Formats: sequence, C-alpha cells, structure tokens
Amino acid sequence: MLLKYICVNFEIKIMKDWTLHIESDPEKLYGKPIIKNTRIPVDLILEKLAAGDTINDLLDAYPKISKDNIMACLLFAAD
Repeated sequence: MLLKYICVNFEIKIMKDWTLHIESDPEKLYGKPIIKNTRIPVDLILEKLAAGDTINDLLDAYPKISKDNIMACLLFAAD
C-alpha cells in the first residue's frame, strides 16, 4: 500500500488509510461522507479550508474532530 504524505506547518504526517476517519452511511446525512462519530460532513471541512480557515480554526470550531480527521478529509479529496 502506498503511503501518502501531507506537510502541514512544516510537520510531516504519514497516514495510511483515510477510511479510519471517514464513513458513509445512508442513515447519516443521506450517505454523505462524514467524519466518524460525528455528523460533520467532509465537504464542509474542505470548503472551510478552501475559504482560508486554518486547521486550528477548524479544531476550535469543531472540538469533536482531530487534526488526523482533517488530514483524512484532504486525503479523501485527493483519492
């Protein structure tokens, strides 16, 4: 399996599998991909990042998610 690398704030994180952090279930938000154990859709996180929000902004706004959850959203978008 290929490892994907993401460089954020000069810190390199290695994440093997975004599916550990993201799920899609027809019973939750009509099957939209969401961060596991939340009802926060992946596309919301991606839109916020695209609009200029930082990872720390997202962590403050959504205390149930982690930095790894945000990295998984980026990997999901790239996949």
